[in-house]
Amino acid sequence: MAIEMGGFQAAAEEDVQFGRLIETSCTPEDIDIEFSLRPKSLNEYIGQEKVKDNLKIYIEAAKKRGESLDHVLLYGPPGLGKTTLAGIIANELGVQIKITSGPAIEKPGSLASILSTLKDGDVLFIDEIHRLSRQVEEVLYPAMEDFALDIMIGKGPDAQSIRIDLPKFTLIGATTRAGQLTGPLRDRFGVVERLELYNHKQLSEIIMRSAVILGIPTLKDGAAELAKRSRGTPRIANRLLKRARDFAEVKGEGKITRELADYALNCLEIDELGLDSLDRRMLTMIIKGYSGGPVGLETLASALGEESVTLEDVCEPYLMQLGFVARTPRGRTATPLAYKHLNIDFEGQQMFL
Repeated sequence: MAIEMGGFQAAAEEDVQFGRLIETSCTPEDIDIEFSLRPKSLNEYIGQEKVKDNLKIYIEAAKKRGESLDHVLLYGPPGLGKTTLAGIIANELGVQIKITSGPAIEKPGSLASILSTLKDGDVLFIDEIHRLSRQVEEVLYPAMEDFALDIMIGKGPDAQSIRIDLPKFTLIGATTRAGQLTGPLRDRFGVVERLELYNHKQLSEIIMRSAVILGIPTLKDGAAELAKRSRGTPRIANRLLKRARDFAEVKGEGKITRELADYALNCLEIDELGLDSLDRRMLTMIIKGYSGGPVGLETLASALGEESVTLEDVCEPYLMQLGFVARTPRGRTATPLAYKHLNIDFEGQQMFL
């Protein structure tokens, strides 16, 4: 299986906004390490059992019929392995894969150039597909549905439309915001699968597998400690593994144990639930600065000196998943669970207010 990276790394670098260790966006460092750690088959892929079972059937059926696989849409939070899964699909089909991203395809001509290089059965993977421009989407519709390109030649009354046939390819789209996909684009995907956050056991297995590949001596209890604080995301788990290795080599005996992992993550200010200093600052500001809420997102961002998009896209989803923050029509509020996690007396705080 051959892999072509068309503008994917440049787009990934563009998406990096700041250097949080538990940031789920892909960094240039992540691209290098993830490429070496990516499994090559569905059997090697850990977690997402329902998605894997369905894909095995779809792939086997397509191979038996001698047809290309239906277009696939993978959606879910960042860092869960959508790009990895796209590579596995291509590998299982025995075809080439070309990788690009929505922001990298700026003009319809760029998409036409990519599509014209594909061969029968090939896979085109577009990450963050919801960020495609409307003009590019218009070119993509007939390509997905009829495997053809409609190209306009000339301008004004002399303009002519020419249709160019394309090979029957499989488009795999990945997005962290499925709700932002337009209806016509979403309807053209025959297979739609959601990737869920990983549990601690699955993350421990991923960490142990990565440790073997990278040659990092790691005990199971050390991997379990890292998994607990990885926010259900393999990308974060692998990143924490690399940082724990640094502490193990300097402060330990080169081996990641539970004690060493706990020490390293405490030094990195990542607590037992995977919250970092920004998460805790956000919760503390809502509770102590705004009486537990509700408080508007822009107001909260100004008080913390952070961008509102950072709080909304990075901090808030995980805090809501833990049940620490609730969104109301009037703004964000902190729940009793948040008070408990920060060791703030909920009843006493309410009485004081």
